[in-house]
Amino acid sequence: MFARSSTFMARPSCIDAGIAHIRDEVMPQLSLQSGHVGLSLLVDRRSGRCIATSAWDREEARRDSAGPAERLRHRAAEVFGSPEPKAEDWEIAVLHRDHAAGDGACVRATWIKLVPDQRKRSLEYYRTAVLPSVEELDGFCSASLLIDSAARRAVSSTTFDSHEAMERNREQATALRTARLRELGAELLDVGEFELAIAQLRVPELV
Repeated sequence: MFARSSTFMARPSCIDAGIAHIRDEVMPQLSLQSGHVGLSLLVDRRSGRCIATSAWDREEARRDSAGPAERLRHRAAEVFGSPEPKAEDWEIAVLHRDHAAGDGACVRATWIKLVPDQRKRSLEYYRTAVLPSVEELDGFCSASLLIDSAARRAVSSTTFDSHEAMERNREQATALRTARLRELGAELLDVGEFELAIAQLRVPELV
């Protein structure tokens, strides 16, 4: 499974219009593309950072969609009041759901720099050490790991039932993240907390 993320820096006053545009215009058009298996949208209303991620059942399908996706991305940037968004390609390496996310769900995303030539070890560590730890956090819904092997980057996203649950587990999550990154030898690049504005992914369990 593969993904493409597009990061917009939206004007706060344009965020609701942008969400509606992704839901009503972008999603129906992407659904016409062969191999498309859904889309999610993360929103941080304070910073304006919004991340739309489309999922694809094979790398060729994602690559073949690049032209239409670029046009959709450009139009979405106009609606969001954003500069041209940053597009990134990923492999969906791990996806685990405890239960579906409902209204009010939120996501904590952690971007890391991987240790060179340690892809296999990093994946195994995520499955055996990171995933069991985050499953114990208050309000856990699901978790995923996306990898860009060429850039040695990964992003781990954990979905929670509510913003309140994410707030309650923040201190515990920070301690876990510090310990796990130290054990893995990876570098922390960024952490963000988001509203899960759209969750329409049909990606199967990948553990």
